[in-house]
Amino acid sequence: MAPDRIIFHIDVNSAFLSWEALEHLKKGSGVDLRTVPSIVAGDPSKRHGVVLARSIPAKKYGIVTGEPVVKAVKKCPEAIIVPPSHDVYARYSKAMTDLLYSFSPDLEKYSIDECFINATGLRLRYRNDFFSLAHLMKNRIRDELGFTVNVGISENKLLAKMASDFDKPDKVHTLFKEEMQEKMWPLPVSRLFMVGRASSAKFQVMGIKTIGDLARSDVLLLEQKFGKYGRMIWEYANGIDDSPVQTQESEAKDLSNETTVEFDITDRDTARLYLLSLSETVGMRLRKAGLYAGVIAVNIKNSSFESYSKRKKINNPTQDTMAIFETAAGLFDEAWRKDPIRLIGVATSDLVREPVEQLNMFDGMSSRWSERKSLNESIDKIREKYGSKYIVRGSLLKLNRDHERNK
Repeated sequence: MAPDRIIFHIDVNSAFLSWEALEHLKKGSGVDLRTVPSIVAGDPSKRHGVVLARSIPAKKYGIVTGEPVVKAVKKCPEAIIVPPSHDVYARYSKAMTDLLYSFSPDLEKYSIDECFINATGLRLRYRNDFFSLAHLMKNRIRDELGFTVNVGISENKLLAKMASDFDKPDKVHTLFKEEMQEKMWPLPVSRLFMVGRASSAKFQVMGIKTIGDLARSDVLLLEQKFGKYGRMIWEYANGIDDSPVQTQESEAKDLSNETTVEFDITDRDTARLYLLSLSETVGMRLRKAGLYAGVIAVNIKNSSFESYSKRKKINNPTQDTMAIFETAAGLFDEAWRKDPIRLIGVATSDLVREPVEQLNMFDGMSSRWSERKSLNESIDKIREKYGSKYIVRGSLLKLNRDHERNK
């Protein structure tokens, strides 16, 4: 019998690299970046920054996400380097979620390249054949959108996410609790969600080398050594997670998005790229829900799993992507302690349906709120129909110029 809940985790295979490859092919490139050693990173001419994504052929050279570009190039001098293109990623991400919404509205956009679906309500329609349903979703994304995903299936979000990270690309995997001992426990402890390099090293010193070792450890000892994180990670090792799929309807009081990165973010430019991606998702959710945010916050968790945040109440509630991003970027600059970042998030709260604009005495007391609202709606319609590249905000162009100057 199927469990009470069935959760899917859909994860794009090498998302940034795959989407760059598709875009280059559309522009007439004769090379599919997915089939040659290639990476998405900073300025190709200066070889700055870190590797954000790499192709499977690049992986064979030992290139890993999060390492400096200079180090990656030493491993594979002929690797093709392409800079990140946020508007491209936002467009493909939206195309994927729009396709998945045709299956179920119970969808949580977890990051720009992954989401959860509560498939429990599809039980009768698909006669409990969730494996075939997952293949149908995966194949439609591949055939209609041109890129591949992995789908993980389980009874909770944690195990579904772990399952989607098994053998890649273009695969469907299950990881139910009765399968953990065979499929998950033999894996290195570093493969467990929320275990970074620092905590993995500490576990190794304790003799905890696999996820199974961690699952069988004394939870009280872990709590004594690591605090709340110790119990949380022990629960994860044992497949314990009751967090709900946060659909739009369940986020009435606040709307947020966060992502746990595969490597430590150690520079401001990379952090701003993630903040922009997160702000885009949050802005789209607000506009789709018809809501405006009065408070914007940035959440940070470092490699030692210490969390801190910074929030700001804004004069005029907004649903505009760039307004959210500019506030979030400023909050990040104020809050960041220059420590390695494992998780970064953008949150909004004090949501209202009809914002009241605080007028500036120097603007002739003429409110431009309705004009901005119409403009945002027009931008969304154009992007939905033609893609993000056909309309770019002036502030985003300025951001790109500033980014290039700062390299």
